[in-house]
Amino acid sequence: MPVLSHILEHKIIAILRGADPSDVLKIASALYDGGVRVLEVTFNSPRAMEIVHELAVKKGDQMLVGMGTVLDATTARNAIEKGARFIVSPSFDSETIKETKKHGAISIPGAFTPTEIVNAFNCGGDIIKVFPASGNVNYIREIRAPLSHIPLMPTGGINLENIGEFLNVGAVAFGIGTALVNTKEKMTEESLEKIKVMAELFTKAVRL
Repeated sequence: MPVLSHILEHKIIAILRGADPSDVLKIASALYDGGVRVLEVTFNSPRAMEIVHELAVKKGDQMLVGMGTVLDATTARNAIEKGARFIVSPSFDSETIKETKKHGAISIPGAFTPTEIVNAFNCGGDIIKVFPASGNVNYIREIRAPLSHIPLMPTGGINLENIGEFLNVGAVAFGIGTALVNTKEKMTEESLEKIKVMAELFTKAVRL
């Protein structure tokens, strides 16, 4: 299945920020067991490039692996060379989008205002990450009214209580961080089981 179609079908992108490198494979397995099929490792995490490569090699047949918090074209290119299938940014940078697309990966740039969202999409963004969404369903609803042709992925403040509302107003995907995986917790069998359960709940919440 094409990468973009895969993301749009599964909708949940689990965000791993600051995870202990020795825990990442265990976390990925717990997420997979709970139904999550798309995983983002943020560039400001320890050994991020190594982790993306390891996940791509060991989990790439099960999960889409991408790099997040990408701020420039060089980082995007390096991440794709390590196996990232998609690139996520907190902001809009045209060169990062162009480099991502040049190397055949999916681009998910961050934007917030209508102008930023339109510019990011027109530059080649496949999905636009609305960040910070801060749990504001009404903002997504209002943005969607004139910009219904642009696929939006709210990120920040998304939880089990409001994700259904975001889905109902037209969000196509969701970046989920600490509400799904709290990387500050010690990764015990209990905490990994909690991640699996949360993954099950989130994936169930976005099934149409």
